[in-house]
Amino acid sequence: MPSDTFFDPHQRATIQAAMARIIPTDDAPGATEAGTIHFLDRYLSGLDYIYAKPDGSGFEQLSGKRAEAWRQRIDVVRERYVAGVRDLDERARAAHHADFVDLAPEQQDEVLRNLERPDQEQETDLERARVTLYGAPVEPALQQTSAEVDLGFVPLLALHTRQAFYADPIYGGNRNRVGWDVIGFPGPASLAEVHTGRYSTLDYFADDWEHPRAKETS
Repeated sequence: MPSDTFFDPHQRATIQAAMARIIPTDDAPGATEAGTIHFLDRYLSGLDYIYAKPDGSGFEQLSGKRAEAWRQRIDVVRERYVAGVRDLDERARAAHHADFVDLAPEQQDEVLRNLERPDQEQETDLERARVTLYGAPVEPALQQTSAEVDLGFVPLLALHTRQAFYADPIYGGNRNRVGWDVIGFPGPASLAEVHTGRYSTLDYFADDWEHPRAKETS
């Protein structure tokens, strides 16, 4: 039976701590409560959790060239995270004589800030991550055609943290729908409600449901 984890315990704890600085817990739940680390760890575990079936019954099984393309993509992302954890710890030990996960939140913020490249290329990476998340992509969760492999470690971490916080819970994050609760979005009970047409998000994006052509003929 395949495992649904990739990180070793130290890597998982480190990434979880970093995610908690991306969406911290304050008067509302943050990345920790939403289980964002489970979303990411499961995604990196292999090819079993890439495409959720639209009827909510599980995930598609990839094969052939499609599977190979995803395998190569995930391998790149895995390497970026492994190197990222190593870099976080090296910088944390150099500045504060402890691993990243053992630092105070303010010290963790400092290490993360220092890890970011201050040049324009990094700003472009961050903007791409924001557009992928907030620009209403037609492909949800982990299904974007935009290349996450082009992102550096910190913008990649930010992208996955936010995806995990707001994506449909079937992908492993947004535990107990806390991400949706934070923004006041009730969401469907399952993807099946969307697939069958019993649930629509039009109430949240359109003032008028009726198509203009329908108005002309009514």
